[in-house]
Amino acid sequence: MVIEKKYCLHCNAPIQGRIDKKFCDDNCRNSYNNQQNALTTNYIRRVNHSLKKNRNILEGLIPTGEEMAKTTRDRLLRDGFQFKYFTHLYETKKGNVYHYCYDYGVLALEGDWFLVVKGKEV
Repeated sequence: MVIEKKYCLHCNAPIQGRIDKKFCDDNCRNSYNNQQNALTTNYIRRVNHSLKKNRNILEGLIPTGEEMAKTTRDRLLRDGFQFKYFTHLYETKKGNVYHYCYDYGVLALEGDWFLVVKGKEV
């Protein structure tokens, strides 16, 4: 019976031990899996950063003690708001669609005006 030598998927070192073992140690296993997930993890990290930034921009536009404020598209863009990132939509009975970043929403009004609202906690 010929025993086939197995090699670590990360560092290519010979593996000893169980027949179904894929890595020489835990460090190689962790490094290999981190490399495999790096692209997905980095994308998720960038999107979450953009969502948080959008939320903070909207929060900063509403004066303390108020529930809503009006602003322009230019102001939002100047502050770094990215319209393509939002957590959910809310459609009113009138058909208005709010784009929310967590608990703050934005509604497009006529022209380049937007209504920024603080959502109610559920």
